[in-house]
Amino acid sequence: MTAGQDRPAPLTVRPAAPEDLDALQALARRTIDARYRAFLGDEAVDWFVGSGASDAHVKNHLERGGVHCLRRGDRIVGLSILDGPTVDLMMVDPEHHGRGLGLFLLRHAEETLLARYATVRLETFTANTTAVAFYEACGWHRGEPLEGEGPDRVEYTRSRTEG
Repeated sequence: MTAGQDRPAPLTVRPAAPEDLDALQALARRTIDARYRAFLGDEAVDWFVGSGASDAHVKNHLERGGVHCLRRGDRIVGLSILDGPTVDLMMVDPEHHGRGLGLFLLRHAEETLLARYATVRLETFTANTTAVAFYEACGWHRGEPLEGEGPDRVEYTRSRTEG
């Protein structure tokens, strides 16, 4: 950083509020559009975003609680949805990838959930090699592939007893 440059605003995570809905939905659509095409394909991504399913998922969880905003200053740059012992969804705005924000958000989710549950879980698409590598590098343990319709998914777990 050269003289005269401002340091980036600090990162914070807080529970989402109803007034965050539009920003959270837009962030989810951008992330799905930019990052999911490689492993889900154009047709699936276009349907998920175009049908409103992505927006509905964020809205439903916001109404029930459990959505958290990752903020840099006054801007939402990521989100997580925590549902029981599960990290249901975690996204960082594509323009902020590769800057440690995902790790910051994941550690917040772990801390929050492991305070309540001995073991926590998440799942990801098997073909999402970036997410798979990230979770494994962060110490999550890969389980068995999950059964069901749609793209192949795999479960990851982490326990309170782990460092």
